[in-house]
Amino acid sequence: MNPQFAETKSPETAAAAKVRKKHTRARIGVFNVGFHRYWPQFPGLREELAGYRDEFEERLRKMDVEVISGGLVDTVESGRVAGDLFASQNVDLIVCFVTTYVQSAFVVPVAQRGKAHMLLVGLQPTAGMDVKKVTTHVQLAHDNCTSLPEIMYALRRCGLRADSVFGTLHDDPRSERMIEDWVYAAKAVHTLKNARIGLLGHPFEGMLDMNVDPTSFTVAFGMHVDMIEMGDLAKRVDEATEAEIEGMTERIRAFFTFPEPGSDSAIAGRVTPEAMRDSARVAVGLEKLVADYKLDGLSHYYRGLPNNQDEFLIANIIVGASLLTAQGIPVAGEGDLKNCTAMLIMDRLEAGGSFCELHPADFREDFVFIGHDGPGHIGISDEQPALRGLSLYHGKFGHGVSVEFKVKNGPITITGLTVREDGRFAFIVAEGASLPGGIPETGNTNTRGKFAPDMPTFVENWTDAGVTHHFALGIGNQIDRLKKIARILDLEIQIVAQ
Repeated sequence: MNPQFAETKSPETAAAAKVRKKHTRARIGVFNVGFHRYWPQFPGLREELAGYRDEFEERLRKMDVEVISGGLVDTVESGRVAGDLFASQNVDLIVCFVTTYVQSAFVVPVAQRGKAHMLLVGLQPTAGMDVKKVTTHVQLAHDNCTSLPEIMYALRRCGLRADSVFGTLHDDPRSERMIEDWVYAAKAVHTLKNARIGLLGHPFEGMLDMNVDPTSFTVAFGMHVDMIEMGDLAKRVDEATEAEIEGMTERIRAFFTFPEPGSDSAIAGRVTPEAMRDSARVAVGLEKLVADYKLDGLSHYYRGLPNNQDEFLIANIIVGASLLTAQGIPVAGEGDLKNCTAMLIMDRLEAGGSFCELHPADFREDFVFIGHDGPGHIGISDEQPALRGLSLYHGKFGHGVSVEFKVKNGPITITGLTVREDGRFAFIVAEGASLPGGIPETGNTNTRGKFAPDMPTFVENWTDAGVTHHFALGIGNQIDRLKKIARILDLEIQIVAQ
């Protein structure tokens, strides 16, 4: 597993980042298979295979998912029963645990009725048989790959998608990793199809890549986009009590550092007591808004008129948004629903998911800064985030407090969610590395990102892929899991660098 939260320099920040919203667990339907004619011929074989299924199901439960057991499928009728069970439980993934040979006709009804992506898993109970001592009973218990091609052929003839994993039941890191990746993919898909994402305001005017039909998220992922009015936030900010504001102020002081002004001191200066109070008050209202609407994520932007209420709210939303993002409720700026969704996926992969875009590049050391103004995911940093008071937000109205930090050094994955010309969503992804070194002291998140084959070629390839200019930054190598999410959702995934 990838560590969800790095150890930070501040115990208070680490503790705050680990306060996570509780989520419902993904449901995985599991059944094992066999040929009903075997049971009277080989007494004890059915019970032996059931024991292997029990062991496999227990392994899945340890990955914090709910297992819906369909038992043994060894006839067409039992396949229909299992499929109906999985459909009634709304499972996120169906695992056909191939414990011996089975006729494909028994498995097809499970996939047809179960209405979830199917993973065929064949795990031999041992690494190999002793040919001098093998019996037909033992051979049948090792027939974990015999019917894999037959089942896959039948599923594809029925227009059903499936994938396969083959290995051994014990001491097999390769198959264990692959199954764990599928479990994490199921967790992410479960989150998506049950998510409520709020859109506070509207997309940034003129950014054509931000515009998207909210209904398309329901079509592709099953999630619901909730339209939130600025007045919904204003009401909760206005109702914040002095005790709540003071409590939030203490949380902010524990969560962030407050450095002296750096090279951009004309814009990025100290956080004033007034700015701290304004940020704390909006943070109180923002957390209430998220709780009241039961949101799993929020995208926000509103231009606002100078010195009016709406400008004040958006200008002071960054601190509260950072706190929420650290709790597993991603907050995306500039009204970018697509990137909020990408951030949510990366968070559920335990990779973080920080709101980013390409920043200036360094041709001398072959890297490109990646980051953004506004909130970030402190869970993927190894240092305490800083707050700077900004006298202006470049390209936007208002002034206030912004977050500055970088992602810890090591492997990273960036995930863009784009819309193709036919209106379908697609993932654009790349793996690279976060390099050591300083970042600009401008009150923005920034990370030195290095990608193959070289920085200029990567930027060109990333651009040519048709990605939107925002993406979600996470730690670790996540492409294998993202591929599986794309398979379950039947979406395109394009890999730019790996």
